[in-house]
Amino acid sequence: MEWQDEGVLIAMRRHGESAAIIEVFTAGHGRHAGLVPGGGGRRMAPVLQTGAQLSVTWRARVEDALGTYRVEPVRARAADLLQNADALAGLTATAALLSWALPEREAHPELYARSLDLFDALAGDDWPVRYAVWELELLAELGFGLDLTACALTGATQGLAYVSPRSGRAVTRSAVEDAAARGEPWVAKLLPLPGFLLEDAKALPQDIARSLALSGHFLDTWLRPALDRPGVPDARARLAARLTRAAAPGQA
Repeated sequence: MEWQDEGVLIAMRRHGESAAIIEVFTAGHGRHAGLVPGGGGRRMAPVLQTGAQLSVTWRARVEDALGTYRVEPVRARAADLLQNADALAGLTATAALLSWALPEREAHPELYARSLDLFDALAGDDWPVRYAVWELELLAELGFGLDLTACALTGATQGLAYVSPRSGRAVTRSAVEDAAARGEPWVAKLLPLPGFLLEDAKALPQDIARSLALSGHFLDTWLRPALDRPGVPDARARLAARLTRAAAPGQA
């Protein structure tokens, strides 16, 4: 068995004295692991960095074997972000979520394209907005998309301001105000819906923090149980904490 593809390195661990097992997210073969002989050595260290774009050739005697990778560097990303701790945290969180969430060897070409756009955008200034949207795209790709098209209570498409933590459906501000006036207890549990997720509007740091709280809730309550995993990756929690601190009063 043999195939060639290009993808992003999303995870690596040493194996034995000098080898490494890597996970690469590719358009055609999804999240795919393989052994890199010598991958744990100093010569390969600059190549096998999280977020690196690699040209890979995978070989195995049988299809379900771990197999081995031959890798060639295409583009390094982590080194370009060393002076930007937030963006580097974004790269690490994106890779960790892909490794955690994606089924092995299942192609997701649209998500791959969106993820590649995000990895490339990390060197720019608007990556937090792109990252916030990407988390919701990840949920949707895996069958856990939110319904932000109309109010769950009234069917209205304007004035959407909250999301139900149980159904993942949007709710209008007026419907919430009416329910609050009636003393409905569920109102306090609703999650704020940042406006930039619905229309082309500027996103403030507070909006990014609210968006990550929104997607984080469903990553933990919907996707995590479906994956039967103990928890959302720590790298994602660290990134959310960094961006939430940036949204606090008095922070730049």
